[in-house]
Amino acid sequence: MNDHIKKKVAEKFSQRELAMLMSTKQQSVSRWFNSKFPASRVLHLCQLMQWEVAPHELRPDIYPNPTDGLPCGRKSTANELLAVNNENHS
Repeated sequence: MNDHIKKKVAEKFSQRELAMLMSTKQQSVSRWFNSKFPASRVLHLCQLMQWEVAPHELRPDIYPNPTDGLPCGRKSTANELLAVNNENHS
């Protein structure tokens, strides 16, 4: 998990809180924060984060497109950032 995503998650939940919400141990959450996030947990974390983190941001190898894994009608915050960045360079 990259530092940007870690910060977003840490603003909402402690590792202990996240472990309780995801029915696992705090040690497991700590491991996730320091390595590749488990594929089986991606959508659950995104849902807990109210989709402020997209599946693509956690595991681009599994969700290669920014909108992959998002509920219908949801936009990726990564796309919004790219659009703003592109406008600034025009």
